[in-house]
Amino acid sequence: MPKRIANAAVTYDLVWQMGITLPGVEKSITWGSPALKVKRAGKMELIACIPTNKAAEPDSLLVRMDRKDRAAMIAESPDLYYAPDHYLSYDGVLVRLAHLTPELAHDLLAMAHRFVTRKRKK
Repeated sequence: MPKRIANAAVTYDLVWQMGITLPGVEKSITWGSPALKVKRAGKMELIACIPTNKAAEPDSLLVRMDRKDRAAMIAESPDLYYAPDHYLSYDGVLVRLAHLTPELAHDLLAMAHRFVTRKRKK
């Protein structure tokens, strides 16, 4: 189970500050909610946001990733990661901020950045 570092609470503000340090990432809005996006192929692509669907728990973050890897992440750390039915068709996982450390937040954002900006097979 992930442990929380004392005095190292991860907030949305910290997530946005970390995110904009990644190449080409900007703070934006998606579904009326704060988000981080990166320019790819001439358009802005989502890498993380505050989920707005009622299936998401409060104080969660949606992080883009390959959905093929999501089940393993949830199985390894179910207190940290989850995916309600509404989000199963999305390339992403929901993350509970209460269980997130700054180091892991940075790693997840970097993973999401790589996922969104990777070269896709045609």
